[in-house]
Amino acid sequence: MQEITTLDSFDWRLMAALQDDASLTNASLADQIGLSASQVSRRRQRLEETGIIKGYRALIDPDGIGLAVTVFIHVALDTHSRDNARRFRDLVRLTPAVLEAHALTGEADYLLKLVVRDLRELSELVNEVFLPHESVARVRSEIVLETLKQTSGLPLPAQARPRR
Repeated sequence: MQEITTLDSFDWRLMAALQDDASLTNASLADQIGLSASQVSRRRQRLEETGIIKGYRALIDPDGIGLAVTVFIHVALDTHSRDNARRFRDLVRLTPAVLEAHALTGEADYLLKLVVRDLRELSELVNEVFLPHESVARVRSEIVLETLKQTSGLPLPAQARPRR
């Protein structure tokens, strides 16, 4: 079990600022949260080393690179065994279009979020990758018509708001 890291208001503000813009320099972060750049650097390093900050990414517009269709796929496994679940997890890891995969309670065993170029690519994934796979019994897809909200930022406490 991971040891819980004690976080103070500066840590929270640092994480909030990085969630808003991970490209900020330590000097810019220092201005926002009220610490020196060296203190920000040490805190940032500690948050990275403890795994609280898992990494940094560029947010790329899917439409801008031709990935126009977002789809959610509900998957029911053929059998419920450790080996079958492992086979399905391996399939998910090897499928680049899968952005998220969640094990569920309820009717479906997994919920996948995918982005694809078009309906033809979706059809190929469903009919040639997921349905024929030995671990899968049923697949149900739902195509997104409009995204009302999409964020990767976590809801941090009010004390996380940086000074402006």
